[in-house]
Amino acid sequence: MSNRIDWESHRSDFPATGNYTYFNSAALSPMSIRVRKAIGEVSDLFVQKGMLCEEKVFERVADIRSSAAELIGASNKEIAFSKNTTHAILLAANSIRFSKGDNIVMPAIEFPANVYPWMALTEKGIELRMVEPEDGKVTAEMLTDICDERTRVVTVSYVQFSTGQRIECSDLGMYCRRKGILLHVDAIQGLGALKIDVEKEMIDLLSCGGHKWMMAAPGVGLFYCRRELIEKLGIPNPGWTGVVSPHDYLDYRFEYRKDAARYEEGSYNLQGIYALGAAIDRFLEIGSREVESRIIELTSLIAKGLESRGYSVTSPFEDNERSGILCFIDPKRDSEEIYRQLTESNVVCSLRGGAVRLSPHIYNNEKDIERFFTCLEVTR
Repeated sequence: MSNRIDWESHRSDFPATGNYTYFNSAALSPMSIRVRKAIGEVSDLFVQKGMLCEEKVFERVADIRSSAAELIGASNKEIAFSKNTTHAILLAANSIRFSKGDNIVMPAIEFPANVYPWMALTEKGIELRMVEPEDGKVTAEMLTDICDERTRVVTVSYVQFSTGQRIECSDLGMYCRRKGILLHVDAIQGLGALKIDVEKEMIDLLSCGGHKWMMAAPGVGLFYCRRELIEKLGIPNPGWTGVVSPHDYLDYRFEYRKDAARYEEGSYNLQGIYALGAAIDRFLEIGSREVESRIIELTSLIAKGLESRGYSVTSPFEDNERSGILCFIDPKRDSEEIYRQLTESNVVCSLRGGAVRLSPHIYNNEKDIERFFTCLEVTR
């Protein structure tokens, strides 16, 4: 299906691809010309008109909120803009009305952004249950096995940053919904690479920054809260823009908005939101399923080439577990040495958990893969 897309036209919008073999979307995607123009557009409006441009700007912000909702299968009333993934996770963790003795369940291999906000709750008498991996993986079944009647939330990355394992969110979401447990998903390593549908996968809360697979910019993100929960959860950071009449400045009507925008405390990062909007527009134009198919196609080519050359792919490669992240090792050489030599050859990648981590995106192509293998073989 992805064959109908002109991938080279999208690649040409990312100038960094002319200088690097860039396989590091799981860390930070290079900025596109489209996103840079969007940032310049809103900046130019304020340069030329000051506050007189606000009506036009906030119309665009509303459109971007709707686009973000469309991207994940939600309603625009379920979307709040956040500063980054961590900010959104803090909103999730601190909005849940815990009681002393409740517990939180998560994998023991989460990125720290999805650990510390929950770990801090132990100071209030909340138990944190961390599930150790088996063969490098934590499955949905392993998480549900330690849930009980005091489990209030399961929090998990849609894709694990260090291995590339995709969690079975549909199974996990179904279990949590049946048991009355909230499911929070850190989507930073999934959204933008994989098709995510919060309704079908029964996700209650979702956090995601814009600078990795979303190909937007640092300093902006999304927080999704399922509509049925919006008025049941607390507001950890009350702010002036989260109320029903934010522009009646001296009428201190302390009544929260009825939608997820109640979580937005104050003035927007408008340059960041415009960047996010430009990035999301690309995904909606192409289609999330087509983007996922292209990324899986590229990682399959890389995996096949690695294995044929005697390298070991350490990322899960079952259809329901694979993602855009591919980690590999050389049984005969240290991964740090491989990483260093690839970096010196302008192959941009990461080192995670003793393996070299590759994370190609739609701006990559088969020539990038050929060059990667040329550089990799030189390191041997």
